[in-house]
Amino acid sequence: MLGDKISADEAERMGLIWKTYPDDDLMAEAEKLARKMASGPTKGYALIKRAMNASLGNDLQTQLDVERDFQQIAHMTEDFSEGVLAFKEKRTARFKGK
Repeated sequence: MLGDKISADEAERMGLIWKTYPDDDLMAEAEKLARKMASGPTKGYALIKRAMNASLGNDLQTQLDVERDFQQIAHMTEDFSEGVLAFKEKRTARFKGK
């Protein structure tokens, strides 16, 4: 609020940012994170993003309705079924974005 400059390490310590990396490691870490997210339930990620964006203008009840509706949509995806099956089989899920 006051505009004081802080280092990336201090911002991480304060919980303002998630993680810091040395400059030389940044691209490798970014690519690792991108691969992890790309192999995840991308339709679910999209619904989460839509719900978060909707929350900016919603009251609590409206947002709970949005989240209920999105959970119903997510429940119908192939990725949801794969996630449940993988959990039951104690294996890594193989999401397809469907």
